Amino acid sequence: MAILPVLAGCGDEGEKQKPVAKEEKKNPAAAIRLITLDPGHFHAALVQKTMYPGIDPEVYVYAPDGPEVTAHLALIDQYKSRPENPATWKEVVYTGTDYLNKMLSEKKGNVVVLSGNNRQKTEFIQQSVDAGLNVLADKPMAINDGDFLLLTKSFDEAKAKKVLLYDIMTERSEITNILQKELAAIPELFGELTKGTPENPAILLESVHYYYKFVSGKGLTRPVWFFDPLQQGEAIADVGTHLVDLVNWEFFPEQALDYKSDIVMGKSRIWFTPMTLSQFSAVTKKDSFPDFLKKYVVKDSILQTHSNGEVNYSVKGVHARVIARWDYQAKEGGDTHYAIAKGSKVNLVIKQGKEEKYLPTLYIMPVKSRDKAFDTAVSAAVMKIAAKYPGISTQKYKDGFQVIIPDSYKVGHEAHFAQVMERYLAYLKDGNLPSWEIPNMLAKYHVTTQSAKTSELSK
Repeated sequence: MAILPVLAGCGDEGEKQKPVAKEEKKNPAAAIRLITLDPGHFHAALVQKTMYPGIDPEVYVYAPDGPEVTAHLALIDQYKSRPENPATWKEVVYTGTDYLNKMLSEKKGNVVVLSGNNRQKTEFIQQSVDAGLNVLADKPMAINDGDFLLLTKSFDEAKAKKVLLYDIMTERSEITNILQKELAAIPELFGELTKGTPENPAILLESVHYYYKFVSGKGLTRPVWFFDPLQQGEAIADVGTHLVDLVNWEFFPEQALDYKSDIVMGKSRIWFTPMTLSQFSAVTKKDSFPDFLKKYVVKDSILQTHSNGEVNYSVKGVHARVIARWDYQAKEGGDTHYAIAKGSKVNLVIKQGKEEKYLPTLYIMPVKSRDKAFDTAVSAAVMKIAAKYPGISTQKYKDGFQVIIPDSYKVGHEAHFAQVMERYLAYLKDGNLPSWEIPNMLAKYHVTTQSAKTSELSK
């Protein structure tokens, strides 16, 4: 076990690691120094795809030795060796079974980045905050109700320690979500958000993700624990976190929600996606199922992955439904997103199917038949938004309009991590999160963890 700088090309798992001869001087102009703790998910590397003013390029990594930290460092190295705008990070790595205690005792940085196995993540958050460290955590910060209780205590401790605990909500940076939010805030166009019913909710969001995919141009290898709901979380408790967050952020903007009084839980369900051993091997590079997954295996070679989930609930009397699904591989396109918000005057719909060439596309559709008043309201709303987002326009689509978005706003999922980091850096500079953020994080994780607790299995 040793501390070492990882230079370009270092990634050989079996290579002996050499200690640093002497510690290099810190950059006095950089107020932020990153610590990456147990980076088991590729999102940890995406945080560092971009360089940021005010962040020291020297990043301290603490992790158990193995393929996950090796994969993380390989991605960082890829960003450092790209021909255009190469990153200049200097990874200082400690590997060993005592990596958490080592990080807490050394406290080489002041912002802990967490993206990995979710079973221990809430505990890592709590211990980092207790040590007086800021935390930027990938979703989810909690996957069960026990985690949720610990997370509430961590937020209280963060307030007492005057550190900022925040999660990485990349979907807030996706332009169609942003514009759906903006349009829903214009009553002359949208009217009022309807209440809906459990059977016909006012807000419906559904995402479809795929196990076999490419990240930064290379095929993704997933850790075997990714397929264990006790380690990764059920679908709603995992990727569903983004969808529940969008419900709050888009349609109850800057409102501090009280999960005890504003949220009413409805029915939740889960269902499986079958995965063959050969498919499992293709995405994990392992030729057999580990023991902890064998209880989910049927017919000796079919893994019943806990991939899909649905939760129905209401926020301040508005009924919402969130669906998160996983399939093995997309026949065309990639991950997709569908969202509809039902106003008294129009419905705002995001689709990402074949018709949209698998690109998220926003539509404005009248509740009643199209008339001159509808056209006028759309024109006025788009003119208002275009003042903030130049180049936004519309074109006719069936009975409504499609929102035309310049390509300059379509930066892609990987770039959204930098946008989240930039927001977080602004909060660190101010010393505070917006007043509604913490209550809404608690409301979000209340929904997702209660869904995981009460979900019924369906076919």
